[in-house]
Amino acid sequence: MSASGSAAPSRAAPDSEDFALLADPYRGELLAHCYRMLGSLHDAEDQVQETLLRAWRSYGEFEGRSSMRTWLHRIATNTCLRALETRSRRPLPSGLGEPAEDTDGPVPVPNLDVPWLQPFPAAVTGAGADDPAAVVTARASLRLALIAALQYLPPRQRAVLILRDVLGWHAAEVADLLGASTVAVNSALQRARAQIASLVPAEDEIVEPDDPKVRELLARYAAAFETADVAGLTELLRADAVLEMPPIAIWFAGRDQVTRFLARRVLVRAGDFAMMAVQANGQPAVAAYERGDDGSYRAHAIQVLTVRDGRISRITSFNDGSLFAAFGLPARYPGTLPVLD
Repeated sequence: MSASGSAAPSRAAPDSEDFALLADPYRGELLAHCYRMLGSLHDAEDQVQETLLRAWRSYGEFEGRSSMRTWLHRIATNTCLRALETRSRRPLPSGLGEPAEDTDGPVPVPNLDVPWLQPFPAAVTGAGADDPAAVVTARASLRLALIAALQYLPPRQRAVLILRDVLGWHAAEVADLLGASTVAVNSALQRARAQIASLVPAEDEIVEPDDPKVRELLARYAAAFETADVAGLTELLRADAVLEMPPIAIWFAGRDQVTRFLARRVLVRAGDFAMMAVQANGQPAVAAYERGDDGSYRAHAIQVLTVRDGRISRITSFNDGSLFAAFGLPARYPGTLPVLD
């Protein structure tokens, strides 16, 4: 309502190009928001498209009582909640059962029936991208352990936690969006925080991927893969290191088990992999290209590394070459090829 009590005039819907100019600055943060909600980069991209389409169609109803950023996030949240009505949670292998004991046993074929969790490109765009504090918050809210834990929350509880703790919305704003009371929102937030605290390790460490020590660790890790240097890789791992490789359902726990499996099944020959440093989920990561029978290197895996106390505590290798495009990476290795023995 206007100050005189009359209804605010509806604004004319812009054409698609004009609307794109208004909405594009928010696309990156909308993608991150939908990813937090859904745990899938591909699903998040679909829901961002749906969000922008709905926003364009209903732009005439936007009265400017909130910022456009808030309005778009409202639409995106509702869009994701609708999508989650027909989707199950996205797990990692470590969320489906106990670690494998036999490193010599047959490796299961990839289980493509499971809607696996996916990694997220690390770039922070949109509002707050130039604010160091906002960048740190965005990176922390994308770390893989947290995204995996969010999958265990009911969708509306997940939305409450993200809107309150990541986007900084007031309880009344969240209540209005969800059609709930502020008491119910605050109660859901307390339950969500408690469950996340029980699922994300208390020692979960947020590292700066560009820190010189982290970059050195990443370089040594990549070199160990390229030269099949199992001993060198072992030096980089914590004793409690974990390896998982979706869409392969098995996983291994403990440095000895991890390195034994890698030595016998992966790091068999120098030159089988070519590695590129990237960032995923605000964490250090590498893109692994695997050498084929024709000698060329093809997209193989995005490996996200969790670092604690200067060593690698978890390797999550997303063995899905189709993810490379989202990271701006080519399907064939573009650099100088490793020297083969």
